[in-house]
Amino acid sequence: MSDDDVILRMRDITKDFSGVKALDGVSIEVRRGEVHAICGENGAGKSTLMKVLSGVYPHGTFGGTIEFDGHEAAYRSINDSEHDGIVIIHQELALSPYLSIAENIYLGNEIQKNGVIDWNKTNREAALLMERVGLNENPATKIHDIGVGKQQLVEIAKALSKEVKLLILDEPTAALNDEDSEHLLGLIDNLRKQGITAIIISHKLKEIRRIADTVTIIRDGKTIETFSMKGPDATEGRIIRSMVGRPLDNLFPPREPRIGEEKFRVEGWTVHHPVHPERKVIDNASFTVRAGEIVGFAGLMGAGRTELAMSIFGRSYGTDISGRLYKDGKEITARTVDEAIRNGLAYATEDRKRYGLNLIGDITVNVSAAALAKLAKRGVIDRNREYKVADSYRTQMNIKAPTVAAITGKLSGGNQQKVVLSKWIYSGPDVLILDEPTRGIDVGAKYEIYGIINALAAEGKAVIVISSELPELLGLADRIYTISEGRITGEVPREEATQEKLMHYMTAGKD
Repeated sequence: MSDDDVILRMRDITKDFSGVKALDGVSIEVRRGEVHAICGENGAGKSTLMKVLSGVYPHGTFGGTIEFDGHEAAYRSINDSEHDGIVIIHQELALSPYLSIAENIYLGNEIQKNGVIDWNKTNREAALLMERVGLNENPATKIHDIGVGKQQLVEIAKALSKEVKLLILDEPTAALNDEDSEHLLGLIDNLRKQGITAIIISHKLKEIRRIADTVTIIRDGKTIETFSMKGPDATEGRIIRSMVGRPLDNLFPPREPRIGEEKFRVEGWTVHHPVHPERKVIDNASFTVRAGEIVGFAGLMGAGRTELAMSIFGRSYGTDISGRLYKDGKEITARTVDEAIRNGLAYATEDRKRYGLNLIGDITVNVSAAALAKLAKRGVIDRNREYKVADSYRTQMNIKAPTVAAITGKLSGGNQQKVVLSKWIYSGPDVLILDEPTRGIDVGAKYEIYGIINALAAEGKAVIVISSELPELLGLADRIYTISEGRITGEVPREEATQEKLMHYMTAGKD
C-alpha cells in the first residue's frame, strides 16, 4: 500500500492506566476514502485508541507514533485534531438540546461578521449542510424537538462544517431504529463516494458487512488482525472468533426450558400519555408469563414496549393507568416502585447509564441500591455485609473489575449491565423485566448475559425480555408477544416464530 493511499497510520500504540495496559502495541492503517470498521469486545481498547488519535489523551501520554494525511500528528487536544480534519461522533451525542440545529452545527465555529454572529448566513449554510446529510428540518428547530436519528445527522453536518477528512463514528446506530440506521448507513456510503474516510466502531456485525471495506479486530488491547471485507472468508464467524478468541458456534447458550404454572398476569392494562392525557400509549394490553419461562416483547421504535414495562413497574411512566396485575393467581398493586419491588417485581431499564446505575458510585453501592432494607439493622446499613454481597456477585456474574470498589462508570458496557442485573437479582424478584438487556454490548458479553437470563429462568423466575433485535428474541424466548401502537397484536410460540411473522404483527396498525 503506497503512502498516498494511506490517510492514517497508528504504530505500536501503548497506553497505561495505573499500571494496567489498555493498549499494548496496537497498529492500524486506514486507506484514504474507505470505511474502516474497528471491532472488539467491550473493554478491548477501541475507545481508548480513538481518544489517543483525537488528542483526548494528549501526545506524550502514550507510546507509539501517529501519522495523518502525510505528516506526523502530535495532538495536544481535540481542537488540534479537528483543525487537522479528524472529527469524532461519540455514542453519547454532544449536542446542546436548547439550541437550534444551526446553532449546534456552528457552535465553537461561529460565522461572524465584524465580531458579530451573522445569523442569516449561519442558517443558510446550515440548511446546505442539512440538505447534504438528508435532514429535512428548519435550521431554527431546537435539538430537543427532533429524534435521536436526526440528532446523529446534525452531528455529521457539524463535522462537515469543519471540513472533515476522517470521520469517526462510535456505535452510531446503537440507539436508532431500523429506518434511521439504514438512512445513516446510506449517508456514510455517500460520504465515502465524496472522498471522506470513515472509521466506524460497531457491535452490529450485519452493519459491518453492509458498510465496511476493511475490518481491524482488537482484543485485550492488542491488534489481532486486519482484513478486507471483500474476500470470501470475511464472515461474521471470523469476526466473532477474532473478537472473543474462540468460536461461538451457537450465539445462544443451550437451554432446556422447565416451564411451570402462571407466575404473572396483566389484564386490560391501559396507560395515557403523561403530557397529553387524551392519548393512549398502551391500549388494553393483556399477557401472561409462567414460572421458568422467558417471554419476549417485539415492536418497532415507539410501539410502547418500554412504556408498558415502566407503567407496570410502580407506575414509573404514564397517567390515568387502569388494569389489573396478578402474581401467583392473586391480585397485587404496584402503585410505586417500592411497592412493585415488595411484590417481587424488578425492571432493568434500557438506559442503564441514566436510570439504571449510579455511575460515580462503586460496584458495592450499585448492587445494594434496590434492596438496602435487606442489609439494615435498626436502620443502619451493615457495610461489611454489603461489601460481601457485592463481591459475591462480582464473582458469580464474572464482572471484570479488580475489586467492588471500582467505579461503575469506568466499567465496560457489558460489565455495567452485569452490575444492573446483580442489583435486581439481589432484590429477590419473582418477575424480572429486562429492557434491551444487551444494547451496546459485544457478542462475547451478550453470550454471558444470555447465560444469566437462562439461569434466572431455570430458578423458576418469570422473565420478560424486551429487545429491538428479533434474532435475539428468537434465540432466547419461549413465547413472543408483538406490540404495535400500544396494542398487543400477536402471541407467537417459539416453534412458530420467524422474523417475517413477527414483523407482520409488529407492523399491524390499529383497526
